[in-house]
Amino acid sequence: MFKILVDTCVWLDLAKDPRQLPLLAVVEEMVKAGMVTLIVPRLVLDEFRCHRERIARESCRSLSTHFRLVKEAVNKIGGDKKKMQVVLSHLDDVDRKIPIVGGVADEALERIEKLLSGSDIIEPSDTVMLRATRRAVEKKAPFHHGKNAMADAIIIETYAECVSDKKVSNVRFAFVTHNKNDFSIENGNHKVPHPDFAGLFSRIRSLYFTNLLELLRRIEPSLVGDIMFENSWMQEPRGLTEILGAMDLLFHQVWYNRHQNMLFLIEEGAIKVAEKESYPRPAGAPQTVQRDILKAAKRAARDIERRYGKKNLGPWDDFEWGMINGKLSALRWVLGYEWDMLDT
Repeated sequence: MFKILVDTCVWLDLAKDPRQLPLLAVVEEMVKAGMVTLIVPRLVLDEFRCHRERIARESCRSLSTHFRLVKEAVNKIGGDKKKMQVVLSHLDDVDRKIPIVGGVADEALERIEKLLSGSDIIEPSDTVMLRATRRAVEKKAPFHHGKNAMADAIIIETYAECVSDKKVSNVRFAFVTHNKNDFSIENGNHKVPHPDFAGLFSRIRSLYFTNLLELLRRIEPSLVGDIMFENSWMQEPRGLTEILGAMDLLFHQVWYNRHQNMLFLIEEGAIKVAEKESYPRPAGAPQTVQRDILKAAKRAARDIERRYGKKNLGPWDDFEWGMINGKLSALRWVLGYEWDMLDT
């Protein structure tokens, strides 16, 4: 079994990139299977929670800014209007997907916090605090750049305390960080820890990594491959153009059905055809439709039949009719309408 300490920066980078979700799934499965136990210093959990809202916010904002600048550049360059329209249409589609990307980041952040808070949280001991302070006084890594690196020192000393625990046997340890400036060797292979940490790492018992995937492959390569493959597929959000096209069909299906119901009620005498409607309608007076409006509606219905074909315009049973109305309501909600907005 491995006990691993994953630095805060690794968790945050994992949440920023939707492509890393399969990697998160590997960690979850390994923890669940008892192959891996997370070493979680209190400081890592606190730092993660402190930055969580910012990561969720920036995951949408950075993309929004990027696509706004691209669209402005396309408009400034000019050129063939048809080609520009195609490009801008594609950019609008991508722009509409940005909130979904932000939702993916929220999901990742939630899963990571569940992993961290579900592990045994390690409070910094007096020994850890003393050793971290000594590093600061002696200007040893991670203080070798002259900055306040107390948080990093507490994290690495917490890891060192776990590794040196004589009560733990038949366990291997690993430390993973993306903070190469503070933890890795300078002017050399960043996969090698800084000399000030040399006594903490070895070839077998305690390993140093700057890439989480490499560590997980070291633990169980076949499992990593299987889980990464299973989780590599992501549902591609539909673009604005496709959503508007579906809404257009649903809108006309609902309108056409209501139009046919009106014609049926006219034949039954429940609705009267009037040369000119008057409002408000007197109490008890029959429902009316103005003759010229009815003629225009019939022309519109013929246009819809030619456009979509009668086979796509009903009739439907109650279940099918409910599905059509529900789809239209849902798509409108996605684009900013209130629920149950079915006006035609």
